[in-house]
Amino acid sequence: MIYNFFFTLYVESFDLNFKNNEKVKTGSILISDPFLDDRYFGRSVVLLCGYGIEGAFGFVLNQYLDVDLHKLDEQFPDINARISLGGPVDKEHLFFIHSIGNRIDGSTSLYNGIYYGGDFEQLTNLFDVEPESKNKVRFFIGYSGWSEGQLEEEIKESSWLVVNNISTEMIMDTQNDKLWEMCLEKQGKHFKVISKFPRNPEDN
Repeated sequence: MIYNFFFTLYVESFDLNFKNNEKVKTGSILISDPFLDDRYFGRSVVLLCGYGIEGAFGFVLNQYLDVDLHKLDEQFPDINARISLGGPVDKEHLFFIHSIGNRIDGSTSLYNGIYYGGDFEQLTNLFDVEPESKNKVRFFIGYSGWSEGQLEEEIKESSWLVVNNISTEMIMDTQNDKLWEMCLEKQGKHFKVISKFPRNPEDN
């Protein structure tokens, strides 16, 4: 109780500004507000794979699932790949991003050597020829989507912090359970303090 009391006083005196001057674009990273209470987006980090006047879509990077890719469907490669829940939309389909470069037909360049989608058969054939390429792919079930103007409104309401300085290695890492905290820490002292806030002071 004492901790909760002093933590509440600290939060009330702390500048909780969750904004910066970064422009949102395809390839941007969205970091959720620390107190966002949502099943899919609480403490989430989202890679935007498409952004325009009609809306936006992307994948939650840090909602990992304990699911074997090959067991979902036999057409998928039998590899040791950690799958992530990309979002609440179209969870019946598998999506992927990769850092293989423009060797996969139909891929869309996003950011700093990261690509979205492409010819799935060509990708699996590459796995057979170059097994190490499996480490350059991330798979997602479902995606996150925003209608026209929706994301801009959520950013204005400080539900999301837009950043453009997250490394390819951090984005492609499927084992980083501290991704949300690490992405915030990279934004400077103010956001580093925010990254330490508990989801709920009552839990401490």
